[in-house]
Amino acid sequence: QVQLVESGGGSVQAGGSLRLSCVISGSGYSSRAMGWFRQAPGQEREGVAAIDIDDITTYTSAVKGRFTISKEKNILYLQMRNLKSEDTAVYYCAAVGPLFITPSTRIEVADFAVWGQGTSVTVSS
Repeated sequence: QVQLVESGGGSVQAGGSLRLSCVISGSGYSSRAMGWFRQAPGQEREGVAAIDIDDITTYTSAVKGRFTISKEKNILYLQMRNLKSEDTAVYYCAAVGPLFITPSTRIEVADFAVWGQGTSVTVSS
């Protein structure tokens, strides 16, 4: 059974940076894509970034050039720079996604099977 635990959320001023971490335990996840999603109050959960076994990455257009997804051993990271107020949301780590992705892959909630509990990010302007 795969389990995910996120950390690194917090409050930051616009223009600041945060790095989210997701520790992954269990088996059967490493061959599938992993990703980060976010859900702002009153909005649907949306895909932010994903990475597959070959380190191919994809990003939603709103964060391209500002966010970087990476992984090391059993930890998934999301480096967030130049944060904006519209980045305020609960951020979720997800695993057991598609086998392969491309830089143009759309990151869909339905494509990921395992989810963390979320970590809150608040960006004040």
